[in-house]
Formats: sequence, C-alpha cells, structure tokens
Amino acid sequence: MNLTKHLGSEGVEAATSGAVSPLQKALEQPFTLGLFLPVLKGGWTISSAPRSMGWDFEYNRELTLRAEALGFDLVFALAQWLPKGGMGGAIKFREHSLDSFMSVAALAAVTNRIILISTLHVLYGIHPLFVARFGSTLDNVSKGRWGINLVTGARTEERPMFGLPPVEHDLRYEMLTEYTEILNRLWTRDENLDFKGDYWTLHGAYTSPRPTFNRPIFVNAGNSPPSLKLGARYCDFLFVTSPAGADIEPALGALPALNAQVRELVAAEGRNVRTIINPMIICRETEAEAKRQYNLILEGADEQATAAFMNQRDTKSWPQHTAKQRFVGGNVQLIGTPEQVVDWMVRLKKAGCGGVQVSFFDFGPDLEFFGKRVLPLMYQAGLRKPIVETPASGKAAAAPTAVH
Repeated sequence: MNLTKHLGSEGVEAATSGAVSPLQKALEQPFTLGLFLPVLKGGWTISSAPRSMGWDFEYNRELTLRAEALGFDLVFALAQWLPKGGMGGAIKFREHSLDSFMSVAALAAVTNRIILISTLHVLYGIHPLFVARFGSTLDNVSKGRWGINLVTGARTEERPMFGLPPVEHDLRYEMLTEYTEILNRLWTRDENLDFKGDYWTLHGAYTSPRPTFNRPIFVNAGNSPPSLKLGARYCDFLFVTSPAGADIEPALGALPALNAQVRELVAAEGRNVRTIINPMIICRETEAEAKRQYNLILEGADEQATAAFMNQRDTKSWPQHTAKQRFVGGNVQLIGTPEQVVDWMVRLKKAGCGGVQVSFFDFGPDLEFFGKRVLPLMYQAGLRKPIVETPASGKAAAAPTAVH
C-alpha cells in the first residue's frame, strides 16, 4: 500500500500566530534532556534496595514540575500491561502502574513549558480516530506540548488481555505504519478523511480543534529495521538502544554505526529526526560512593522478577543486555561522579545521540543531585544552553547554576 510521504515537522509554524513551537524550542538545545517518569512501581530498577521513590500521580507531578524548573526539555511516561503481581518476585515489580496517557493528560494542565510524551499501545483495539481526537484535545490543553510514543506491544501476555491473537513483529510495524499515517492525515489536513487501508477504514472522519503546530509530536523506539524505517518517516524523536548492552564503553563503540544508519534512513525521507537514548544515572560526589550504591542495588536484586522481565523483553531492540544489567535498569548505565557522567554524555553526543532520557534509582533525591551538580557541568560542556522565554514556552526555567 502506497502511503503519502509524511509532511516533516521541522520549521513548521502555527498558522495563526507564527509562534515557535515547543518542539522547535527543544531542538534548539545542543543535546536534548528528558526525564523518564516512574509511573510504574519500582521504576526501572528490579531491586529491594532501600529508596524513597513513589509511583503515584502526586509523586510524578512533583518530579515533572521540578524537571520543568530545572530546564528539562521533556518528560516521558512508559506504559505496560501486567497481570496481578506485576512481574512477580518478592518486590512484585511494576504491580501498580498509572496509565501513561491519562497521567500525562493531567500533567498538561499543571505545567507551562515542558514537553509531555504519552505512550500508547495503539494496536490493542483503539481506533485511530479516537486517538486523533484525544490528541487534539491534549494539544489544545498543553498549547502544543503533547506528543505520542507509538507502541505496537511486545509482551506475549498483553494481547490476550484484550482478547486479541498474537501478531508477528514485522506485521505489527506494518499495521503501525498505517495507523500513524491515519493520525498524520487527521491532524495535518483540515478536511474530512476517507481512508481505506489494509487494517483500518474511515469515512468522513474529522477531528477538531486543529493541532497548534501542524500536528502533535511523534516518538518511536527500537532498533529493528521496521521500527527505524517508521521513525525516519514520521517521528521527531527516535529512541535508540545500545546494540552492545548497558556497559557504557561497549555501547559507545557500537552506537556510531547505529546512529549513522538512522541518519541515512532519515536523509532518504528528507527529514530531521533526533535520536535519544535512556541512561540509568547513578551519580555521587565520588566514584566509590556511586559504585557503593550500584552494589547495594545488586545485593537487593530480585532474580525472579528479573527473569520474568528478561523473558518478555524485545530481543530485537535489547540483544546484548544481561540480567545483571536489567537489575539496575537503563539502556546504558552511567555510574560515577558528576564529571564522569557529563564526559560520557559528551561522548554519547559524539557517537551520534542527540540527547538522553534519564532514569534514576531514587528519582526525587537523585534528580535534585543531578540538578545541583550535573546540569551546571552540562552547560559548561556545551551540551545545554540557557532557555530563552518565548510566547510559546511561557516562563523560562531557572538557571541550573542557581539550584541549591
């Protein structure tokens, strides 16, 4: 099926105001800085090591407001469907979880500048016209700060929850491509849509209000060829995963080739897409302190929950990640001093990554330490620059050097 080539988002201005979009403002930063929100019990770390972290909406609201004040570009909420007990083990990893779409919708009303990304399993029976209307509404609430992470669903246990049969990996991406094209047309064309595809049909479909800046932000993740192809054609941000596991040095060796592959695909589409990667950051004043925290996490590792996690992971995207690395979490792991962490981020940029979407073991205190000690060094290294107040972005964030 021939799909109309996506109308790129770069350089698009609001038709009425001529304002610069939140996405464009974010892309002015040399290196994107995002925060993964722990909307699931346990976040990214499968360990009983002590921490103060929560998973409820109030906790995530406070994290988001703090990230916005620190100048982060975006926050991102994961989505997962699990049975009672989550992934099991003594900690019942991810037994509780907020819905990504709904929690981000609530955050849209209490934030001013930061971009908000929802994850949605669009192949679990939800019609694209519903998503287009929901998205137009969230775009209106957030003034163009909302985006969608388009997910097909990889866990074998998930589709039966919805009474759906399994679908082979590449076919899922064929379906997702058609779904994304429908969303793109509904959001970018101010006319009724008639569409007859291989998987969805629409007659006289329309959604209003129109998105503020052409369409909401598109995000996708994965290293498989169908995933990269979809990301190059439609997305603004593309999550890449280390083909060499979570240890940072092997990852830095493998990422340049992957990012070069993405650039080639994006160039063929005539677009600009920024790749971002997810590091787990364990940062302390000394390397010994950081490694001590890392070892405490390993001592509390829940092997039963990790085994369940490893059994359900998408091996096309995470081929070399070991069980030990999954105890700690993150696609790559940055464990060291503020200076070491920033040096690794500089090297990630040189390896072709356009930014990071960070995770922490204990999000509240770790985010505070990151803001106080790491962010100023990112400015010094040229990874970040001051946020300039614009009509589209509202108040500028506090300067990181002023954080105490």
